[in-house]
Amino acid sequence: MVRSGVFICHCGKNIAGSVDVKALVKFAKEQADVVHAKDNAFLCSEQGQETVKRAIKKHQLERVVVAACGAELHGETFKGVLESSGLEPEYLAMAHIRKFTMATSEPRDKILQSCKNELARTVKRLRVKKIQNKVTVNLDQSALVLGGGVAGLEAALELANKGYKVYLAERKPVLGGAMALLYKVYPTDDCASCILAPKLAQVMNNKNIEVLTRTKIESFKGYIGNFEVKLTSSPFYISHAKCTGCGACVKVCPVNITDNEYQYGLGTRKAIYIPYPQAVPHKAVLDIDNCTRCNVCFKVCKQDAISFKAEPEERNIKVGGIIVATGFSEFNPESIKALGYKRYPDIITQRQLIRLLDIDGPTKGKLLQVSTGKVPKNIVMLQCVGSRDRATNISCSGGVCCMAALKHAQLVKHEYPKTNVYICMLDMRAYGKGFEEYYQQAMDAGVKFIRGRFAEIKRSSEEFTLTVEDITLNELVHIPADLVVLSTAMVPNHGSKGLAQLFGIKIGTDGFLREAHPKLRPVETNIRGIYIAGACRGPADIPTSILQAKAAASEVDTELRRKVAKLPEAMVNR
Repeated sequence: MVRSGVFICHCGKNIAGSVDVKALVKFAKEQADVVHAKDNAFLCSEQGQETVKRAIKKHQLERVVVAACGAELHGETFKGVLESSGLEPEYLAMAHIRKFTMATSEPRDKILQSCKNELARTVKRLRVKKIQNKVTVNLDQSALVLGGGVAGLEAALELANKGYKVYLAERKPVLGGAMALLYKVYPTDDCASCILAPKLAQVMNNKNIEVLTRTKIESFKGYIGNFEVKLTSSPFYISHAKCTGCGACVKVCPVNITDNEYQYGLGTRKAIYIPYPQAVPHKAVLDIDNCTRCNVCFKVCKQDAISFKAEPEERNIKVGGIIVATGFSEFNPESIKALGYKRYPDIITQRQLIRLLDIDGPTKGKLLQVSTGKVPKNIVMLQCVGSRDRATNISCSGGVCCMAALKHAQLVKHEYPKTNVYICMLDMRAYGKGFEEYYQQAMDAGVKFIRGRFAEIKRSSEEFTLTVEDITLNELVHIPADLVVLSTAMVPNHGSKGLAQLFGIKIGTDGFLREAHPKLRPVETNIRGIYIAGACRGPADIPTSILQAKAAASEVDTELRRKVAKLPEAMVNR
């Protein structure tokens, strides 16, 4: 026989308001080996914890069951209670009964039965639980950061500056992620490249950071402090050691690729190219799939940097911690047929619009219609495309789309004051520091706001006509437009699901990588030693991504600075 104690929390009214706690206490006392059962208004409070400690001593408890919230919320709290009372922390079990009482319309007797079942299972499981032998392992003093966007750069720098060896792996040929192509950032309208460039320089010059571009994970195994990762780097076909980024090869390349991914499908690029002027590393990239092997580039390269014989490189690394900062993807509005995206060239996304406004964009900063090459007279921006919609994606993109529209609308009005800009919205989510003022600034600049969803888009010979349900006027309004801009949702990165399966980390119902707990453990995952930061865990702007990156790096440092850890023997030897 083991002496078990059961402690049931009222959680204020969260549990006690939906279930008969006294009946649950009575049920707990009837379970085998339970020698003590007690309820408490707030078990996680200091007074509640002291109640558990006194009961452990008084009743000589050997097992403790806490029926309250889940282990991810209070597991560590009550493990500390057991440890301070001289009990092995692993002899704690959390019976998650609050999940049955949250926002439910179930009858009270059914809720009570669900709680009883959960409690009985937990008591029985803990009664037969065996403590695993633990071994002491050394923690490798290095880390892998996946993703070279602003979150990945920040995480890599934080760890490197603390003295850790950092491998920074990015799937694309260059660092910078989505931020590198933003042109301006809200709410200050500072140059995005000017803000990003110092971080890129610090990363490239940091002796503790090894940058691995065009690199992806092939396999993964291990545990905290001892992760073994196999990486594959696709060849550039150009020696980074020799290439000076002069661009001579780009000028003579006869192959034009019409779909330029670094201009979001606008403009062209060559088969050999430098992604954009501020690209880091500033080296030429050879698109081997579209290269005709004409050898013209060979003749002008004075550094003899080009080689078709390059092969993919495989590498096995061992790291103590991993930070996933792989960013997001853009919702493809082509799936909403009524919008006409891709059917009409003058229906574009906000990301494409900013490339048209950028001096390094396909039109060298001139805002021109894609079809006619003329400056548009009327621009209509449609918000929440692919978000806040049960047919596509019920989630909001955290206000990022709203703020992007405000930024781009003001940039247009500043450069082209005679161009009318309309923003059709459900509402404007401008909740950050300086954001409401930025919203007011857009109104002062003459941007027109219409509250309501679009009903249809019609195309005449010269322009579009958008019909919008104006919920303020309670009528349909018809707006002329020669350029329509879609504010598309931030959705999970295309590779998130595969990466989650590889690492064994969880994915939320929204498809983004899931944190261990949204409030208390926002950058941790269910796998100890693996952390998430930035838009891979949900829509996030630049400051939020940087804060999360710093937090994730701090978590890695907290783990690895111990140098050793005690882990279950089964985990180490599997």
